Amino acid sequence: MSEDKGMPTDMRSMLELLKSHPGQLIETDVPVDPHAELSGVYRHVGAWGTVQRPTRIGPAMIFNKVNGHEGARVVTGLLASRERVGIMLGTDPKRLGFLLKDSVANPIEPVTIPQDEAVCQEVVHLATDPGFDIRKLLPAPTNTTEDAGPYVTMGMCYATDPENGDSDVTIHRLCLQSADEISMYFVPGARHLTVFREKAEAAGKPLPISVSIGVDPAIEIAACFEPPTTPLGFNELSIAGAIRNKPVELVQCVTIAEKAIANAEYVIEGELLPNVRVREDQNTNTGKAMPEFPGYTGGANPELPVIKVKAITHRVNPIMQTVIGPSEEHVSMAGIPTEASILAMVERAMPGRLVNVYSHSAGGGKYMAVMQFKKSIPSDEGRQRQAALLAFSAFSELKHVILVDEDVDPFDSNDVLWSMNTRYQGDIDTIMIPGVRCHPLDPSQTVEYNPALRDKGISCKVIFDCTVPFNLKDKFKRCSFMEVDPAKWAPSLFQK
Repeated sequence: MSEDKGMPTDMRSMLELLKSHPGQLIETDVPVDPHAELSGVYRHVGAWGTVQRPTRIGPAMIFNKVNGHEGARVVTGLLASRERVGIMLGTDPKRLGFLLKDSVANPIEPVTIPQDEAVCQEVVHLATDPGFDIRKLLPAPTNTTEDAGPYVTMGMCYATDPENGDSDVTIHRLCLQSADEISMYFVPGARHLTVFREKAEAAGKPLPISVSIGVDPAIEIAACFEPPTTPLGFNELSIAGAIRNKPVELVQCVTIAEKAIANAEYVIEGELLPNVRVREDQNTNTGKAMPEFPGYTGGANPELPVIKVKAITHRVNPIMQTVIGPSEEHVSMAGIPTEASILAMVERAMPGRLVNVYSHSAGGGKYMAVMQFKKSIPSDEGRQRQAALLAFSAFSELKHVILVDEDVDPFDSNDVLWSMNTRYQGDIDTIMIPGVRCHPLDPSQTVEYNPALRDKGISCKVIFDCTVPFNLKDKFKRCSFMEVDPAKWAPSLFQK
């Protein structure tokens, strides 16, 4: 667990921290249209990930003037750099998985503060107010011209199990549908809020839900943990508390029997209505939803649950946070918890052998992991493949695992491909596991692509073993150079 370093614990002070690090944050006063233009700009500035090229790893960006939303600002790309995430979480970017693993093991539960201390309720708009319209209150971008509508992409959805009182936070695809309705997409599977919603719906009751936007990045990353690392009943806000060594502060909502994150920029208060569904693209009829993390636009869902909005609360001069779907932000949010989950599971089974893990950008943080494995004794041979199998168990949506030795940098794609070209033979080092459930947004995992598949979302998981057999390690030693301090000769490059 991290030590208390006095790190900021809200988004606004986090932006001030980034301003002290050159190249991590830029602002613009040039007016921007939230409909497709804002995302079109940031695609070039710093989206990276699985975004169509040209794109790049770059700074986060604040748009100070958003057409149609006077006084509001939009920030994007906050998590679109692993280096920047390391700055914000106070650790070496290559050790982020270890920080989160330790935080899961040492959770600090959230606390509730009085409403008069919660900055997220500085301004309150009730659904009963004349002219209430979430589309005017929330500067939610439309990422492309084909999107089903404006989307809240970085909303921390918080709800409570109606039977036992367990609470949890997750991130979902939220499309603004009307003046007081939002559609909510649930990925198939027993995720925490899915279970809460289904229980409430079975009882014919609405489920109170808050959506907090613009919060501490530690919360945003912690919210992306999934079972089995965080089983049903585990509140991921406790992971964020452990990262900061300080409890996350919640506040009672104004209009519903639920809590929200007290220092959020915006909070949506509402109820998931039982047995009410809406077509996601009812306002555009494009057949498309929005860009998703694999780099393709997701299809509009014909039937989605509906949040009936009761209120919008926010800070004075609020900042809307958003993310371009297939960007490095998704890699950071989904991939770092995946790394932590794999590290924890493999360490329990075979301590000291897994050196590090990288959930690669090319897989959007979900589909591909590079595992750095150390073989120390002859009996370690074969354990690297067992570790890969454990990785599939730790994170079920993982599709490909690349195994590399301890002298290969898993975060350097060229080094990983070098190992594949010099330490891998396809006919003996490829392990295929067909017919396993993966993720429904992979367009190759369909019956149309592969008639042998029984259902959409089923895949062939593959292990690429690019490690040297233990008995041949002495024949695969990399060139050894003299150890020197390069700062003596190139101080501008190496001195901190």
